Amino acid sequence: MYTDTHQFEPLLPSEARMAPLLTKAHDLSRLATTLAGTRVPSELRGLLRNMNSYYTNRIEGQHTRPHEIDQALRQDFSKDAALASKQRLAVAHIEAEQVLEQRYAGADGARALYSVAAVQDLHCELFSQLPPADLLTPEGQPIAPGALRQRDVQVGQHIAPSHASVPDFLTRWATYYGGVRRGEAALVAMAAAHQRLAWVHPFVDGNGRVMRLHTHTLLSALGYTGGLWSPLRGFARSTERYYALLADADSLRRGDLDGRGNLSEQALIAWIDYVLDTCLDQVRFMAGMLDFETIKARIEACLVFESTVVKQGVRQEALRGLHYLFLSGEDMARGDFKSMLGMSDRGATDALGALVKRGLLKSDSPQGKVRFGLPQHALRFLFPQLWPEAEADSSAL
Repeated sequence: MYTDTHQFEPLLPSEARMAPLLTKAHDLSRLATTLAGTRVPSELRGLLRNMNSYYTNRIEGQHTRPHEIDQALRQDFSKDAALASKQRLAVAHIEAEQVLEQRYAGADGARALYSVAAVQDLHCELFSQLPPADLLTPEGQPIAPGALRQRDVQVGQHIAPSHASVPDFLTRWATYYGGVRRGEAALVAMAAAHQRLAWVHPFVDGNGRVMRLHTHTLLSALGYTGGLWSPLRGFARSTERYYALLADADSLRRGDLDGRGNLSEQALIAWIDYVLDTCLDQVRFMAGMLDFETIKARIEACLVFESTVVKQGVRQEALRGLHYLFLSGEDMARGDFKSMLGMSDRGATDALGALVKRGLLKSDSPQGKVRFGLPQHALRFLFPQLWPEAEADSSAL
């Protein structure tokens, strides 16, 4: 049973072994900073929150189908109790992610995230939204939002620290990683902190979701995401490797060439390398999706399908207006949008109404301004392979 904080050393690889990781972190910092500054429609960030919720819960084997998340966001919950519980958890993650990004914004927020209070806050923000019936472990034990565990646990082969020593381990975790301020080193520390938080296992349940929320929120606070990407998608698309490397980094040191701490330095390096690779992959993928030279062709393909196959009044003449809305990321008066269609007033009014009905335009009121919409049924055209499960789900409906 672990009781002393030296027992989860090393918290970072030795300086002699940091160079390749820092190089990769430098690439991530450069590419992610550029992507985060991209102007996009607000609906995209909302869609990505839904996707993040889907993927983090899929890692836990408790995900709902994308259209079931949409239904839950409209307060349309399943009559099946088990499914409704998962829907509530999905909504809780979406709402918690948005609140936490705002609460821990900027450099001050990034520093605050490395504290015992912040770790408890993340758990509380996620689980306090759920009714008592949902706050039970698989064994039927109650989950107290934000409360550190009061019993000893074993996770797979890993026997977590004694419950009495959890505050000490978390304090050491927060003090050490919070002291890493340099850009590239902060990204390496972020990856390591994810694993060591899992090693501590501070809560009776919800640890995986909390440590992924911490990583996601920290990347946002450091200015690297702009709400446009998250490692959660990458972790979920490589779940087996995610869990294998996470568990392997729990291992004891493997001889004199494996660092000087109690745990394996080589396994920690492999984990950090995986996290940085996953982040780089997500940034590069999303940068490709937001390429302004190709988005016009994707919008056009969507409109061709809508006008020739769906046939619910969407017109291909909407291309110019939709492309402009995407590039500007702003709302537009309905009259201004209609003038871009090059149609009669009656025809333009009907065409705009069809776009709203199909979700390709969004508006907050019947006569309000319009903005670019991203309905799940259009993802296969607008953002192919971004959320394949949503594409398949909407096609099956």
